[in-house]
Amino acid sequence: MLTLPKTEKRKAQPYIYVPFTVTMRQMQKPAREGFPQLFAHLEKHGLKPAGAAFYNYRRINMEETLDVEAGIPVEALGPEEGQVKNGTLPSGNFLGLSWTGHPDKLITVTGMLIGWANLTQQKFDMEEKPDGDHFACRLEIYESDPAEVPDMEDWVTTLSFKLRD
Repeated sequence: MLTLPKTEKRKAQPYIYVPFTVTMRQMQKPAREGFPQLFAHLEKHGLKPAGAAFYNYRRINMEETLDVEAGIPVEALGPEEGQVKNGTLPSGNFLGLSWTGHPDKLITVTGMLIGWANLTQQKFDMEEKPDGDHFACRLEIYESDPAEVPDMEDWVTTLSFKLRD
């Protein structure tokens, strides 16, 4: 189930993340390895999440590798430790689309969001380079908690891409 894409103004948001460079076949690695590190870091340092966990795609080259962050927004930053880094999601206008269904189908939903952006002449804040597309902020936000929603067909995911200023 899809909602219509919508544009929203977002404020800058502190977040913690674990960076990964992976191939498409390794896309589960950030979830398996990154999210547990983030949740342990939150607990260890008494940090409070300010939203749902996400992937932030920084660079995409579908034929080779992707630079992706497993991240979670926080109310305030703590120390960087091990692979856990601090960052700030940028402010600005974002084009978003929510989806209820298995995350494996998100590539199709992403294509729909890109199509909507093209149709409405909205440009993503990205730069095409020889090593792939570099994004200011391209989020895949996991709104559903797997402990509360065990059936992945019922998961809600929001795609939210920063638009060019």
